[in-house]
Amino acid sequence: MTPFVSLTERDEQAMLDAIGVASVEELFRDVPEGVRLGRELALPPALSEQEIVAHLEELAALNVPTGRELSFLGAGIYDHYVPAVVDSVLQRGELLTAYTPYQPELSQGVLQAIFEYQTAICELTGMDVSNASGYDGTTVAADACYVAKHATGRSKVVVTEATNPQVRQVVKTYAPGFALEVVEVPHRGGVTDPEEVAAAAQDAACVLFQHPNFFGCLEPAPELAAAANDAEALAVAHVDPLSLGVLEAPGRYGCALAIGEGQAAGNHQSFGGPHYGFLAAKSEFIRRMPGRIVGETVDAAGERGYVLTLQTREQHIRREKATSNITTNQTLLALGGLVYLSWLGPQGLRELGETCMALAQHAKTRLEEAGLEPTFSGKATFKEFAVRVGRNAGDAIRDARARGVHPGYALGRDYPGLDDALLVAVTEKRTPADIDRLVEVLAR
Repeated sequence: MTPFVSLTERDEQAMLDAIGVASVEELFRDVPEGVRLGRELALPPALSEQEIVAHLEELAALNVPTGRELSFLGAGIYDHYVPAVVDSVLQRGELLTAYTPYQPELSQGVLQAIFEYQTAICELTGMDVSNASGYDGTTVAADACYVAKHATGRSKVVVTEATNPQVRQVVKTYAPGFALEVVEVPHRGGVTDPEEVAAAAQDAACVLFQHPNFFGCLEPAPELAAAANDAEALAVAHVDPLSLGVLEAPGRYGCALAIGEGQAAGNHQSFGGPHYGFLAAKSEFIRRMPGRIVGETVDAAGERGYVLTLQTREQHIRREKATSNITTNQTLLALGGLVYLSWLGPQGLRELGETCMALAQHAKTRLEEAGLEPTFSGKATFKEFAVRVGRNAGDAIRDARARGVHPGYALGRDYPGLDDALLVAVTEKRTPADIDRLVEVLAR
C-alpha cells in the first residue's frame, strides 16, 4: 500500500509563499477563462481511509488471476512459469530503485546487467548488437521501421497481416510522424505468401513479419526474408524469444533486425504490462538503433568496466537526426528476462519449446477428436493455434468462463470472417488434465 502523505493548508501556503503567489487562483491566473472548468469537479463525497481501502479491495477482487481461472489466453502475453529467483533478484534494493544512469560510470552494476542482457538477446536472435531494451514489443516494431527508413532512404514499410494486430496498429500510429507509408500483405490460410511479399517489397524500406505469427503458425520465414532482401529492403522478424530454443534465429536466415515482446521470458503477465521489448540488429545498423547500448572496456587500473557506449536520449538528439522518441528503457524488467534466460540455459530453453509444442499439438488433436475443426488446417504451429468453435467465439468465451475456463482469444475482434475462431495458447504450465478440461468445456 502507498504510504500516507498529508497535505495540510499550512503545507499549501508554504509552497505558495516559496513561489511568490498569494493563492492557488493567482497561480493559475494566466490560464484563459475560456478553457477553465468554472465549477467544482462532479465527484462523489469523499470517503474515509477505511472506506476507500474497502472500495479498492472490491475493485481488485474483480480481477481474475490465472491461479483462479484456467487460462488458455495468449495473443501476445503468455502464462509461463516465472521462477522465484527472478523476483528475488529484482527486489534487491540497488536494482529495484535504480533509475536511468545519468552518470553511467557510477552505475557499474546496472551497466553490467544491461551488458549481459544485450549479450543474451544477441545469442538468442543471432544478431550482432542489441539495445538495452524498449518499452514493449509494439514500440520496438515502430522503431525498427524508422531504422529501416534511415538506412535505406525509403519511406514504405511492408507489414504482414498475420503480425500481431497491436503491433500493426502501433506502427500505423507512428507512421505519420515518421513520414512512413504502411502496406499490409494479407495472410493466405494462416500464413504469408512470399511471392506477395516480394511484390509489395519493391521500393520498400523493410518487410516486418511475425514468426511464429499471431495465429501461432510457423511462417516460411527464410523465404520472407529472402523476398525482402531481393528487393533491397530490410527483413525484420518479430519473434517470440521462447520459440528460439527450437526455431532458427532470425540472424541466420537473412534478417537485418530481430524484435519482439520479452514478457514470456521472465515477466509475469501483470494484466498486460509493463513488460519489455527487445531490438537487435546486424552491426552495420548500430548507430541507427534507438535507445542505449552498453559496452565493455578496461579502466586505468586494467580492471574490466562497463560504459554507456551509445545513447539517443532526449538531451542528446536533435529533431530529424533522432532515431527514436524513446528516451529510456525497461532496465528492471529486462533484467528479469536476463535472470530467467540464465536460469533456463540453452538446454532448458530447448526443452521448454519442445514441451509447449507437444502440449499444443496434444490440445489440437483432442479438440479435433471432440469435433472442433482447426481454423488453418495442416499448418505447423508453436504454442498457439486457432480452432473453430461452431458459433461466435465471444459467446463461447463467455460461457466457458462461467465454468472457470478462459479458452482463448476471439480472432473475430481483429480479423473479419473469423468470428467463430478461437486462438488457444498452451504453455508449459498447462497439463494434459487442463487440456481435457478445455475440451470438455468447449465441446459442451
